Amino acid sequence: MSKINVEGSEISIIAIDNRDYISLTDMVRNIENGSALIEKWLRNKNTIEFLGIWEEMYNTNFNSPEFEGI
Repeated sequence: MSKINVEGSEISIIAIDNRDYISLTDMVRNIENGSALIEKWLRNKNTIEFLGIWEEMYNTNFNSPEFEGI
């Protein structure tokens, strides 16, 4: 795992199968109500649609009918 420093905040980056994943938790750690920002983003209709499409593409065990109930 590597880390980058952005405006005084250390942000973790993990590489899996030649893809980098950035820690959202680290990104908002020093922001007031940062966790609420992530919660709001996760409730956003566009985010939910994106996650559903991503799961359909990459998760063979994804349960589309159950997801549509969200």
